[in-house]
Amino acid sequence: MLSKKSKIYVAGHQGLVGSAIWNNLKGRGYDNLVGRSHKELDLLDPVAVRVFFDEEKPDAVVLAAAHVGGIMANLQYRADFIYKNLQIQQNVIGESYRHGVNKLLFLGSTCIYPRMARQPMKEEELLTSELEYTNEPYAIAKIAGLKMCESFSIQYGCNYIAVMPTNLYGPNDNFHLENSHVLPAMIRKIHLAKCLNENNWEAVRKDIDLRPVEGVNGSNSEKEILEKLGKFGIHYDSVMLWGTGSPMREFLWSEEMADASVHVLLNVDFKDTYKVGQKEIRNCHINVGTGKEISIREAAEKIIHEIGFCGDLRWDSSKPDGTPRKLTDVSKLHGLGWHHKVEIDEGIHRMYEWYKKGICINHLT
Repeated sequence: MLSKKSKIYVAGHQGLVGSAIWNNLKGRGYDNLVGRSHKELDLLDPVAVRVFFDEEKPDAVVLAAAHVGGIMANLQYRADFIYKNLQIQQNVIGESYRHGVNKLLFLGSTCIYPRMARQPMKEEELLTSELEYTNEPYAIAKIAGLKMCESFSIQYGCNYIAVMPTNLYGPNDNFHLENSHVLPAMIRKIHLAKCLNENNWEAVRKDIDLRPVEGVNGSNSEKEILEKLGKFGIHYDSVMLWGTGSPMREFLWSEEMADASVHVLLNVDFKDTYKVGQKEIRNCHINVGTGKEISIREAAEKIIHEIGFCGDLRWDSSKPDGTPRKLTDVSKLHGLGWHHKVEIDEGIHRMYEWYKKGICINHLT
């Protein structure tokens, strides 16, 4: 059992989920937290990771660090996604075992499930058929991570648990036009299109000064900016999004993912993740989500309504849709005592407010 004095290492503490987990733990009175930026500790370096564990000797570890991205990034950088994630997991989980870490929480993704998994997806759907091609390398790495947690716990009596969150969004998200996930990408594209539609070049330049697009920033000419944004489907009268808009997706506010993660870290043990008497102990991971879904098209329409864009929404059906449907069965999580509270409309509103505030703050500084 972790006490308020337990030293907890949050790997990836500056990322979308890691930062939310850090803040959640702080809010509960857990102040003995350890975090390292990528510059301070390269988790791909096994020697550096071992030295870190030698020096810090954490009681618990939250492995929220990962190499992540959207469909385009997953397609283009397949080797990076499998190699970097396997290496991070190997180093952090391995050193946790060697240093006697009492509790470890590993964060994966629901992309571990087969492309045509039965819906909603129970934990038992894992490895029942082939994965979605676009994210297969990343999914295989995450499957390896959850199996490491499962195997170390079974063989050595460790208390390592894996949680598989659905699509996350929230504060500190990645809004890169190429490498971000679907909700932040749509929010930024539609925001920029609205600014163009209103001829608000000051707002356009603020945005791309903060997050340059392929080398183009606010100091470039209007023509150069328009050409670059047009490449990503952003125009004054329309927004072009990838695919058909038909895939169904489940979205979870990142701060709620953090709350669920901390709940599991503090209240759930490995022995609670499977039924006593099972001949074969497997599928001990825990789905984390809302159990609710909407189409990508519906999500885009909600964002357009929130932002107030008056142009057209268009779809590039030559681009991949990804998995047709990906809804989690969260009955296991509910049975362990946690339920979500933030619904999609409230989440989109919160996220756009955070995005606008970030542009203003960074412009002033």
